[in-house]
Amino acid sequence: MQVDVAYRVVVAAARASLILLVGCGSPSAVSEKSAVVDFGSSESEKPTVVSGRSAAKPQPAGDATPSTHHSLGEKLGEFSAAAKGKIPAVVLQTFAEGIEQVRSTGIVEAAFQAGDSAVDAELPSAQGNRVKLSDLWEQGPIVLMWYRGGWCPYCNLQLEAMQEALPAIRAAGGTLVAISPETPDNARSTRDTKQLEFVVLSDVGNQVARQYGLVFKLPPKVSSLYKQMIDLVQYNGDESDELPLAATYVIDSSGVIRYAFLDADYAKRAEPAEIVAALQAL
Repeated sequence: MQVDVAYRVVVAAARASLILLVGCGSPSAVSEKSAVVDFGSSESEKPTVVSGRSAAKPQPAGDATPSTHHSLGEKLGEFSAAAKGKIPAVVLQTFAEGIEQVRSTGIVEAAFQAGDSAVDAELPSAQGNRVKLSDLWEQGPIVLMWYRGGWCPYCNLQLEAMQEALPAIRAAGGTLVAISPETPDNARSTRDTKQLEFVVLSDVGNQVARQYGLVFKLPPKVSSLYKQMIDLVQYNGDESDELPLAATYVIDSSGVIRYAFLDADYAKRAEPAEIVAALQAL
């Protein structure tokens, strides 16, 4: 069909630009395709839901709190701005419409919020053992962060920022745990490539994310673009076409969510400074 041919042309153009912009994902999973880049922040700019605390950004307190001079939000915005000038408008429009389609399902409001009891689970880690969430939070508060996968440049920026904030998170008494739907081998590759020193867990099939209400199915047009750019089946080990929201929770030692960051726009992530402030407030 004419529309399909047009999409193939613009995707090919986008792919050539993406190769220059990002170097994420493992070659085995991407093969001859470029790592996919989505461009968030749709025109409507719907607000992020940050529950359990004021949405205002806290001021850094002491040496343990990460600097906000180059905030994660600023880095994500700079990446989007640089990339948008190189990507065909029809691709940008498809991703923006996809965000709004996900948002319109009400997933953000239906997902677990601050005040809810966290779901316990045991998952395989990138370190090769199994980790039970309650074993961690019974020792102190945890930061439970979902990311889409090592193929996602926004996730990679977030993972890097969280690694930088790790000393501050630990100083505030927290344990950082990152979860993705990647298979254990791919989660291990992400951990090793990014030299992550925190817990990285594999939630194949989004079983745990589903219990938190975070799972959505890719809209058809977005799915079509993804399939021309990246092999999600090889990354995640299933053909569900499902991903989790990039949510972040702070869970206290009694298993109650005290801070929740939720947004349908994958280009928006919880600020490390806000996470540290939430830990300090417990």
